[in-house]
Amino acid sequence: MEDSVPNKIMSQDIKTIIARTAGSPPMRFTPLGGGCVADVRAVTLADGRTLVAKVGDAGANLDLEGFMLQYLRDPGGLPVPDVLYADDTLLLMSRIETLGGLDADAQNNAADLLAGLHGVTAKNFGFERATVIGGLHQPNPETQHWTDFFRDQRLLYMARQALDAGRLPPAVMARVEVLAAKLDTWLDNTAAPALIHGDLWGGNVLSHRGRISGFIDPALYYADAEIELAFSTLFDTFGDAFFRRYNEHRPIRPGFFEERRDLYNLYPLLVHVRLFGGGYVGSVERTLAKYGC
Repeated sequence: MEDSVPNKIMSQDIKTIIARTAGSPPMRFTPLGGGCVADVRAVTLADGRTLVAKVGDAGANLDLEGFMLQYLRDPGGLPVPDVLYADDTLLLMSRIETLGGLDADAQNNAADLLAGLHGVTAKNFGFERATVIGGLHQPNPETQHWTDFFRDQRLLYMARQALDAGRLPPAVMARVEVLAAKLDTWLDNTAAPALIHGDLWGGNVLSHRGRISGFIDPALYYADAEIELAFSTLFDTFGDAFFRRYNEHRPIRPGFFEERRDLYNLYPLLVHVRLFGGGYVGSVERTLAKYGC
């Protein structure tokens, strides 16, 4: 109910923006799940419609999130919420229907959509601007070679962030640096830069009756699409149904599951080390050991 909602989302300024944007005043704010960097609420309007509002503190970069959602729709071709208003601390979106989980039908649909997304290419890896992942800065300087980009802007960058935050031990940082120096052992530069969502855990993929109704909370850039496929296995977002269908559209190169998947998942693991520390450090160490580091 309204009296349980933090003052920041109940401010008159926010109510005024919602009323002006939607053409109807907000009457009720109901908590929704998620919200790593912002408070997420369903907003019931006086005319009966429901929107979603994300409200954050200064530096929440919610205008960037709105930009990324729109980019995933065009040129990405993904279903996403309609962005109604976006600034640094407030994002207003249409509400997406959800019913049921990511069953085989939904995974097949996700494979169709993500294969299309990965067919959107660019000249270089990276992006026209920095993005964010889990609220963390994600640098995207345009880079010709994928191995260089993954080494410098993903592995080493996030490991140093975790080290500086006191969550990655220096000895583990040294092991990451050893691995980074020999990435050419496992990676090549044959894949074209592909547009990826960038944060494909299950909470960011919404489904309704066996179809994907929307993708949310992107961390996009142009990458070797395998890094997206790898991330989708880290927290069991997708399984065999997805990969069979995806492979029909975009054949998965030999060695992905055996060699490169765990290597690519070092990046999201390092993101989690930077955010949470704890057991994720052990996951990083086990992956490093698999690659002899």
